[in-house]
Amino acid sequence: MQAGTSRLRGTGMTLAYDRRTVAEDLTVAVPDHSFTVVIGPNACGKSTVLRALSRMLRPTSGSVLLDGADIHRRPARQVARTLGLLPQSSIAPDGITVAELVARGRYPHQGLLRQWSREDERVVEESMTATGVADLADRVVDELSGGQRQRVWIAMALAQQTPLLLLDEPTTYLDIAHQIEILDLCARLHEEQGRTLVAVLHDLNHAARYATHLIAMRDGRVVAAGPPGEVVTAELVAEVFGLSCRVIEDPESGTPLVVPAARRPAARPAPEPA
Repeated sequence: MQAGTSRLRGTGMTLAYDRRTVAEDLTVAVPDHSFTVVIGPNACGKSTVLRALSRMLRPTSGSVLLDGADIHRRPARQVARTLGLLPQSSIAPDGITVAELVARGRYPHQGLLRQWSREDERVVEESMTATGVADLADRVVDELSGGQRQRVWIAMALAQQTPLLLLDEPTTYLDIAHQIEILDLCARLHEEQGRTLVAVLHDLNHAARYATHLIAMRDGRVVAAGPPGEVVTAELVAEVFGLSCRVIEDPESGTPLVVPAARRPAARPAPEPA
């Protein structure tokens, strides 16, 4: 693929659940080799867009294109070799170990004529090492902490060896230290392995720090898209989130940092005359 191209894009999409329409005539493009983050207020359509891009939700009109072809007309196993997904809520089967769960990421590469191989074993081990869970291989997934479990699920997605990886709110329910741990991991996967990542995040400052490309949404439409330094402005934050703020330079990363306006203290009643 040439620079500036997009292997994954949605064009003219109408997205709906039953009779409730979430977005109409929506077009989004994921730049190749980017760490794209989708931001916006609750119920703006962020996760719905990710579901559509991952083939989990079929647009009622428009299309999702993967390498120029309609994603819903491609064999599911073929798509799974190109695009991996970490959904918002991942539940491991009872009693499954870390190594067994990560090994499930090799399913798209299995078939009648190709069973488990040394190559599969190598990929599973490398995926666990890359995510820092190799020493947990024999542990039961349900016994792990939230941050450990999330790293295991990312390891499983890595084991698919897909050039595209989609993550729906990967830091939800994690404390601040584990949030940074997961985002640092995602950044390394993007920078060191050249993977294209797409993530939905709630924290605007995390998005601005880690993303190379931002998509800002409100009410089922894209309000702005581009590098964080161009997208994150006080005007955009007010338009998308309804929040008055200042945008300054993050002293650690040099990326935009959103500082909410100070709350004005309530006026004190005038003292009664003596």
